[in-house]
Amino acid sequence: MSNFTKYLSKNWLDDPKSNILSGLVVAFAMIPEAIAFSGIAGVDPKVGLYGAFCLSITIAILGGRRGMITSATGSTALLMTGVVAIGEAQAPGTNLGLSYLIAAGLLTGVFQILWGYLRLAYQMRFVPTGVLSGFVNALALLIFQAQFLQLGIGINEGKLLENELSKYPTNSQIPTVWILVILGLIVIYGFPKITKVIPSQLVAIVLLTLISVFFKLEIPTVSDLGTLPNGFPSLSLPFGELANGKVPFNLSTLGVILPTSLAISLVGLMETFLTQDILDDATDTSSNKNKEARGQGIANIISSLFGGMAGCALVGQSVMNNENGGKSRLSTLISGLSLLLMIILLKPWIGAIPMAALVAIMITIAISTADLTGLKNIRKIPKSDTAVMLMTFAVTMLTKPHNLALGVIAGVGLAAILFSRKVAKVITVSRVKGKNQITYKVEGQLFFVSKIYFLQGFDIHEHPKDILIDMSLAHIWDQSGVVALDQIIRKFKNSGSKVEIIGLNKESLNLFERLGGLETSH
Repeated sequence: MSNFTKYLSKNWLDDPKSNILSGLVVAFAMIPEAIAFSGIAGVDPKVGLYGAFCLSITIAILGGRRGMITSATGSTALLMTGVVAIGEAQAPGTNLGLSYLIAAGLLTGVFQILWGYLRLAYQMRFVPTGVLSGFVNALALLIFQAQFLQLGIGINEGKLLENELSKYPTNSQIPTVWILVILGLIVIYGFPKITKVIPSQLVAIVLLTLISVFFKLEIPTVSDLGTLPNGFPSLSLPFGELANGKVPFNLSTLGVILPTSLAISLVGLMETFLTQDILDDATDTSSNKNKEARGQGIANIISSLFGGMAGCALVGQSVMNNENGGKSRLSTLISGLSLLLMIILLKPWIGAIPMAALVAIMITIAISTADLTGLKNIRKIPKSDTAVMLMTFAVTMLTKPHNLALGVIAGVGLAAILFSRKVAKVITVSRVKGKNQITYKVEGQLFFVSKIYFLQGFDIHEHPKDILIDMSLAHIWDQSGVVALDQIIRKFKNSGSKVEIIGLNKESLNLFERLGGLETSH
């Protein structure tokens, strides 16, 4: 059997029936989410739907994990709100916000390809659980908050354009919307107790749409959000004249999109790698995260070139696909193709879906996204982990616009500081006094945090004739460690003692001598 035949058998032709059926089911579940995430980002539904289509098709071929679903997501959509708002503020009523979003997606893809070649996946293995918990909790709250306007909460008519008011319920419509949302939640959580063959989110959408159409309810629908796809996406670039709703290809545009693109590239890969870990564990297989990073980057570039939004792997849909038997690349491909075909064929019905149905779905996504287990056990978790989780959560929520990437960076930074403090206390200095000689034995790691404990272990006011410092069980990691040891040596010598250092390992000795350390015996 040739290598190509083996590749086809393993990646595409394994149990085609289960993979095709699973792809169809996942496509149904992706439609409402792609539309809802478009609303969060502040763009037309077709942007999220085109993104879901292009991302799924591309990642099916180039991804590093079989059977994983990639689409527009809440974490990436939330990060796009800033550039869309900037574009809308510069030229209200144009597509400038969308052009900024697409340009940011192109740069996001470039970053992710770079991260793949730089093997960023290996570095992300060191992200603490507390950071991941804070990340998903902040993401859950942001997704939930994004539904407030559709629930009639916090609508400021003075700040909204006239064509935007129709997207949200009026005071008379709010009770109806709330009733439908509650009904949708009941269906979503109750229907799986009857059967799990059909996604409960899909059942909720069909039921609420039928109720809305039958009773002719005057409430916001998907068609009020903007344009739905009329066909397959076409190739286009976001660069051009501002008057035409395009962004100039210059450093000014780069300054606008760079922070957003960098954040999306990192947050998207973090969620993707988390999804990979879940699927690897569920299937007892391994996958290539660096290949996946490069595939995600190419997929985001292709999605942006065809008018779609950037995205990443979806945890819920990927798990659903795996549980339904979708374990090959064929299931991912079918999900993308089916999604767009269903949108085109069912466009009138898609446009009639009440926004209340999507709000119900997004609320359930927010709940499933949150680390509820961690929150329940918060009193049992070490205080340091809780502090890291709260730091990640707080920085994300306090930044304007909300920035998940900054939250992760702050959480990792705090975790590093707290860990360093723990490690610092491991170093010990013992003292043995003899006739005209004192021997100091150092055990542990000497670096910038532990140097204070190292220095406290020496009695610099006692000056015997000979002082021996035994470093056999110690290791010097950085310049701070070298300076601390050199400081002790200098103080003892200035007081008239003869100082001898023994036992430095090769790495510590090289560092000590390179930075101008004193003579040692070894």
